[in-house]
Amino acid sequence: RDRIGSIKNTEKITKAMKMIASVKFRKAQQNVIAARPYARKISDILRNLIPTIESFDNELLQQREIKKICVVVIAADRGLCGSFNTNLLKTATSIIHDKYGDFYKSHDLTVFPIGKKAYDHFAKRNYDLYARSINVFDRLTFRDAQNIFKEIIKGYIEKRFDKVVIVYNEFKSVVNTQTVEDQFLPIPPFEAATGEKTKVSNYIFEPSSVDIVTHLLPRHLNTQIWRSLLESFASEQASRMTAMDAATTNANDLLN
Repeated sequence: RDRIGSIKNTEKITKAMKMIASVKFRKAQQNVIAARPYARKISDILRNLIPTIESFDNELLQQREIKKICVVVIAADRGLCGSFNTNLLKTATSIIHDKYGDFYKSHDLTVFPIGKKAYDHFAKRNYDLYARSINVFDRLTFRDAQNIFKEIIKGYIEKRFDKVVIVYNEFKSVVNTQTVEDQFLPIPPFEAATGEKTKVSNYIFEPSSVDIVTHLLPRHLNTQIWRSLLESFASEQASRMTAMDAATTNANDLLN
């Protein structure tokens, strides 16, 4: 009877956590779907506009010699979400050692963990940390993305690193998330989609096209950070929902 009582209490907790996660997931999914078209449109504008500018020189686009690298890893602040954090941190560690192993060995690689689980993982293993951002997912806002963006840009302009990549879980569906690595800085060349030619229309810009691109590039990067955070948060809630559902089912089986 004591064991049945404790399992019933556990079942109540897992059931409540599943319900909370499902509410957060629906909101996070809506935010991801809403953010994608905006990010895509900014990329389209830049893709069409940059080829029209002759000898455009911007530090965010310049491909300079890579001497130091910063890896931004976006994980969760909490556990109890299945293999969400484990798989992400395993992939991030693999990328650091396999792809950027030479930079890591020569201490020319720094990590910027976002989320408490990412910070705990890399801090315990004595990685060189450039900065950290924890407890951002309790009340995720666009200001959090702006603060992270400012921190990264500051290090890049001060030449504390020459390349920035972001590793995060991209949301596909409730049962499917994919760990991806995106190059953040320098901004990769804007290329037309496969099979499409870049359409350059004869527009007159006010202010000048250079001013527009200069203004849009930081906004493009800020939007990319925001979208990565949203994708990760939606994936986390989907994983927690699935994990808590399985835990509730297991509790029922034990009670029987």
